[in-house]
Amino acid sequence: MTNVQTKANATAVPDAGSNVPKRRRRPHPALVIAAGAVLVVALTYVLPPFRNYQLATTGAYFCVTAGLTVLTGLNGQLSLGHGALMATGAYTLALTQNRWVNLPLSFAVAILVTTAAGAVIGLAAARLRGPYLAGLTLAVAIVVPSVTSTFDETFNSDQGLSVILNPPPETIPMERWQAWLCWGAALAVVLLLALLIRGRFGRDLRAVRDDETAAKLAGINIARTQVLAFVVSAVCAGVSGALFAVLAQSVSPGAFPLTLSLFLVMAIVIGGLGSLFGALWGAVLLVVLPTLAQSVGEQTGSQQLEGNLALVVFGVVLVVVMLAAPGGLASIPSRISRLIRRNR
Repeated sequence: MTNVQTKANATAVPDAGSNVPKRRRRPHPALVIAAGAVLVVALTYVLPPFRNYQLATTGAYFCVTAGLTVLTGLNGQLSLGHGALMATGAYTLALTQNRWVNLPLSFAVAILVTTAAGAVIGLAAARLRGPYLAGLTLAVAIVVPSVTSTFDETFNSDQGLSVILNPPPETIPMERWQAWLCWGAALAVVLLLALLIRGRFGRDLRAVRDDETAAKLAGINIARTQVLAFVVSAVCAGVSGALFAVLAQSVSPGAFPLTLSLFLVMAIVIGGLGSLFGALWGAVLLVVLPTLAQSVGEQTGSQQLEGNLALVVFGVVLVVVMLAAPGGLASIPSRISRLIRRNR
């Protein structure tokens, strides 16, 4: 009798997990990066030279937004000084390149210098929280450009430095070569970041962001995790600054103002904090919105409006996106898919 009742209950009660939707396995980051590389190469053959230059600029911004979204979105450290770290990488590449005219060596030196700078700032940032951390990084963003005026014999003050580059092969246009270079570096950076945040380092970042006390009880070294997060983000900013030095073939303090650091923070918030896909959206906005604001300012004929309109446009877009999609632009596809499943 007991066996009969057991069989009857087994047939009457459905499996509780049968109605639970299976979680889709995400493709490996290397496959996504490979597909992105193929898409970028194809676009460079289709787009005109100016659009290729904008594509290269987007790749350069993608490096710094990806690093900043790991620092702020995954680890919870707010930085308003990444523009200064970009300037560090750019000036280091310019000084090294003008001495040896060896682009791989110049990139390596720029990465080493920004790594050291990120470690120094990270050690101080690990002891600070909230507005104090924002104030420290804001001070860095103000101090670094003034260094170029203090040591004008080395950095040529406000005039900046020119960057000596070997020309690309004659069969490759300059803008296409710049797009390949910037996106090659951007995809390599994003692949490394994606592999990092998939492992233990990413889990430690999220644990420290969510609850430092619980993370400490779990055996996570809070200070070391925060310093490593800042160093990783600083390296990404240094690579981005070095790419901008190659794009402009010159470096000056005016290329890295305080507003650049503010734009970077707003871009990752609009794109989606903690998401590398959101960092890509932020990089696109950093290219598209200032260009749109410049065209509107030129039509109005007001130079004062043209200089401040980009910040206004970013603020308006930030408010609209936060009201419509609090998770940023990267959360819109998942919100749409959940809405479709709910209707079904």
